[in-house]
Amino acid sequence: MTQQGVRWTADQVLALAPDAASREAAGRLATAGPWSEVGSTDGGTVWGVCRGGGGGPYRTVVDVADASGPACTCGCPSLRYPCKHALGLLLLWTGGDGAVPEGEPPAWAERWVTGRREDAEAAAGTETAETGAAETEAAGAEAVETGAAGAEAAAGAAGDPSGSVSRIRDPVAARRRAERRAERITAGATELEQRLADLLRGGLAEAEQTGYAWWEETAARMVDAQAPGLASRVRELGSTASSGPDWPVRLLEECALLHLLDQGWLRRDRLPEDLAATVRTRVGLSATADGPAVRDQWLILAQYDSVDARLTTRRVWLYGTETGRTALLLSYGAAGRAPELTLPVGLSLDAELSTYPGGGRRRAALGKRFAPPAPVEIRPKGVTPSQALARYGRALRDDPWLESVPVTLEQVVPVPDGDSWQLADASGETALPLTPAFGNRAGLWRLVALSGGVPVQVFGECGHRGFTPLTAWPAGPGQAVSLN
Repeated sequence: MTQQGVRWTADQVLALAPDAASREAAGRLATAGPWSEVGSTDGGTVWGVCRGGGGGPYRTVVDVADASGPACTCGCPSLRYPCKHALGLLLLWTGGDGAVPEGEPPAWAERWVTGRREDAEAAAGTETAETGAAETEAAGAEAVETGAAGAEAAAGAAGDPSGSVSRIRDPVAARRRAERRAERITAGATELEQRLADLLRGGLAEAEQTGYAWWEETAARMVDAQAPGLASRVRELGSTASSGPDWPVRLLEECALLHLLDQGWLRRDRLPEDLAATVRTRVGLSATADGPAVRDQWLILAQYDSVDARLTTRRVWLYGTETGRTALLLSYGAAGRAPELTLPVGLSLDAELSTYPGGGRRRAALGKRFAPPAPVEIRPKGVTPSQALARYGRALRDDPWLESVPVTLEQVVPVPDGDSWQLADASGETALPLTPAFGNRAGLWRLVALSGGVPVQVFGECGHRGFTPLTAWPAGPGQAVSLN
């Protein structure tokens, strides 16, 4: 919020929820009944006391105007962030019907907001000082930042179980560690090639009989080789075997892609630099965001989480309203906990981004933020379904293991196609099938209701499984609607 008095929409609030259960619980708290002592300021602070069933009442404060992003505190014991009370309070506030009047915050709310902003300023000052000092230190000091699979990779290489950022003072020792790890990955990739050859020599039917234990044991060998990216792909192979009709075809395709990644690593010195960087990332090596910082008004296109037994991964798609670039932010939380980075869909962020190496250079690191998220009328440029497919095809040349690319479809209508759905252009000549997983979500019916048979604009991910809608805009003026 940079404009005083501008409130978020309910969709923007619900996009902050860590999971579906939190969204549902927040909806039940979006009424005045459970709340007392509620209020807000035009500077972006909202507070209230919620009557709780498990030992409340709970004092809740939300700061939506801080440049470092929306944050909240609550007296409840929930491990989810934001908790249902913070989300419910924001939903009550978005109603704009006087349920949350403007006023002076109570002392307990003021103390938290003031303390948080002072801490943020102090942290920013410390970071600036450390950056300046680092630049004057002996050449060769190297910062290693963990990435998607790099969290596990860095932990294995540096003995740091937290996967946090570390600074290596001795460049010679760092090079030796990198060389030893590369040797271990090469040994792991060579072993994996032999295992894949044995699998194909015995026939894919044998994969159905061996069960998941063989795949898990192979994945464990790749973890030992400090190649978590290879381990992750092996586990996916294990879940593909006996996974339904035509599973041998899918298994063969995935085996071929894993073989290609193995060969890419073993011949990485012969690859173009961007492709070699992609291979390093795919096997699990971490990288730093080495691209130049680009400042723009970044439209927050979508935000969603994927969860496994060990990690919660949050993906945030941004669109540069001036540069026209689409960028991906990744953040992580331990199993069962949402990542801290939270950006409301539909607003724009005045900030700097730096890209990571690799084909396409879509992944980026969020740098300095110059203002909190604010409303914007601009929408991303769209393409036709056929152009979206062509874009994915071109992207595969830079990254053959790419599951999908970010695409905004212009003037499309959701239409049924037998037991599934597709997005057809206004003329009805071309269409993209929706991914099967999306067809089972409530977001599909939200998209159908938003369209009502009229062409709309839809942002999502286009890949070999189809198109997954993430955000949509109505035909006329209106706010972005999250479809997660």
